[in-house]
Amino acid sequence: MKSSHASHIRPRRSLGQNFLRDDNIARKIVTLFEPRKDDCVLEIGPGEGALTSQLVGRCSSLTVVELDRRAATLLEKTYAARDVDVRHADFLSLDLGAFARSHRRKVRILGNIPYNITSPILFHVLDNREVVEDLLIMVQKEVARRMAAQPQDDEYGILSVFCGYCADVELLFDVSPNAFYPKPQVTSTVVRLEMREPAFSLALDERFFRLMVRSVFGKRRKTLRNSLRYFCEPRDLALPESPLLDKRPEELSIQQLVELSNTLAVSNRNDDLSANTR
Repeated sequence: MKSSHASHIRPRRSLGQNFLRDDNIARKIVTLFEPRKDDCVLEIGPGEGALTSQLVGRCSSLTVVELDRRAATLLEKTYAARDVDVRHADFLSLDLGAFARSHRRKVRILGNIPYNITSPILFHVLDNREVVEDLLIMVQKEVARRMAAQPQDDEYGILSVFCGYCADVELLFDVSPNAFYPKPQVTSTVVRLEMREPAFSLALDERFFRLMVRSVFGKRRKTLRNSLRYFCEPRDLALPESPLLDKRPEELSIQQLVELSNTLAVSNRNDDLSANTR
């Protein structure tokens, strides 16, 4: 079933726009999102409003953030009397912490996002997970598989580790290119990330943890003993004694990667302290 929206916008390739125009898919996404009356909902890139139309009236606070001025103007006109906060802005520049504080509750986020900025959007949300309850987004199918991948999977990598460190990841359903205009050349997948504290020990230094993970997965075909050298040597860090060093990065669980990072972070911190007391 195609969209019944009367107004359409000409998609701009520069903005990575593929508008969702299937009402059944929009309805299914919002049904799975399960908006509640007292929710503070933030929609990323509403475009012509396919998801917005299904959200209106189902939550106490609905804010939509749209970079395209044409779309923002259309949404303002369409929902002027429906208490929808339309913001012509870049989601990546939105201070999620301040937004949540102004609404005095955690934020629930969803959207059909431009695939060319999937990673920046994901990391913006994950970096602010303390004020986010959950995220439901549509991404390229291959990216969704990477987000949910487990150790030993071919797709297991940087994105898998960071998503799994911050959230429970659930793949919900695939969406055909036929649901969009213009049709993308890829199948899409709707994914839910429910933020939580990890079920394992936290990284002592999350920035250090991320740098280490990016470094070792950048050389994923090498054993950790070899790949870690590129990370440790510039920092004057000694490799720890561990049987894990004979494994490749994709063989380690998130917990094991955290523990390895913590061992190195403590060593790095001790070295800094020694340098400062000389």
